[in-house]
Amino acid sequence: MKITSINTYLVRPRWCFVEIETDEGITGWGEAVIEGKASTVKACVEEMTEYLMGKDPGHIEDLWNLLYRGAFYRGGPILMSAVSGIDQALWDIKGKYYDTPVYELMGGSCRDRMKVYSWVGGDRPSDVANAAKERKDSGFQAVKMNATEELQYIDSYDKIDAVLERVASIREAVGKYFGIAIDFHGRVHRPMAKILAKKLEEFDPMFIEEPVLCENMEAFHEIAACCNIPIATGERLFSKWDFKRLFAAGGVDIIQPDLSHAGGITEVKKIASMAEAHDIALAPHCPLGPIALCACLQVDATCHNAAIQEQSMGIHYNVGKSVLDYVRNPEDFTFENGYVRLPRRPGLGFVINKELVLEENNTPHHWKNPIWRHADNSIAEW
Repeated sequence: MKITSINTYLVRPRWCFVEIETDEGITGWGEAVIEGKASTVKACVEEMTEYLMGKDPGHIEDLWNLLYRGAFYRGGPILMSAVSGIDQALWDIKGKYYDTPVYELMGGSCRDRMKVYSWVGGDRPSDVANAAKERKDSGFQAVKMNATEELQYIDSYDKIDAVLERVASIREAVGKYFGIAIDFHGRVHRPMAKILAKKLEEFDPMFIEEPVLCENMEAFHEIAACCNIPIATGERLFSKWDFKRLFAAGGVDIIQPDLSHAGGITEVKKIASMAEAHDIALAPHCPLGPIALCACLQVDATCHNAAIQEQSMGIHYNVGKSVLDYVRNPEDFTFENGYVRLPRRPGLGFVINKELVLEENNTPHHWKNPIWRHADNSIAEW
């Protein structure tokens, strides 16, 4: 079997899909995107195409190393996101070739379903209590919310109190044992992160996410010393080498590699094993589309330390189109009591709605994240 063509598609709300075709008629799909830089990743995939044409798509490990090690400059969000989408598509082909889900080719599953959570509150969190109660009533056992709006290095305590009031309202609405994840989104700097983490402790959060950016990963240990809340991070790390530095820095309890950013299935499976050796949980980042979600579930299926899975149905980013619009098997994405069954179809486990993909690609999206500024007009972290 040989690769004959590679196609890329920009589809709403903010995604880039990769299609790899073969001379045996088997087609694989991947999701290669950095949110806000989809066109750049698309161009990177197209640059990599010449290295893949005519190659056997089953030689996934070799092709991964070709794309990574064959380049003098490597790593980072653009290059690794391109590799990620290609890698997902190669695994999709391999699973379809052997007529089995991808996780069966990686040693088989260690579970038959995966716990998931849902987003509430939007970019500037509001009405979170009602939204969390709705998610609980629909069967979810956990939600995640953005913690804050803009926060300066040193900021006023009214903003801290506003965060505490929102989290308190969720806890009151859903009860003591419902999971609440609080995403600092890298918006908070170390001085305020220490204060906020300590004060949130009384609400028993499931975890706090990105209390500071990974550029400042040496601060995770200090923040962990301020509170008894699990700390999660990793969506802005892009390889096992990035995560090696994170593990050495300490203070982190949950890693969140993104299957569309951190080298795809091949690399994230290795990162997950590294985390297991450090007694660290896995919760893959996935505010993306159906291909990325299915790739996550393939890895979750095989990793003992996989704890919970993000998914983007109902997330505030999905405007115009959403996850299930692009699949013809929505029944396989049903959530029951806060869990989703592992994919059962060959490959990654979805049937693509290619007609919609082609239609969307005729008018490519141009999604960009908002630019925020503080009261003094300096740039704020979004």
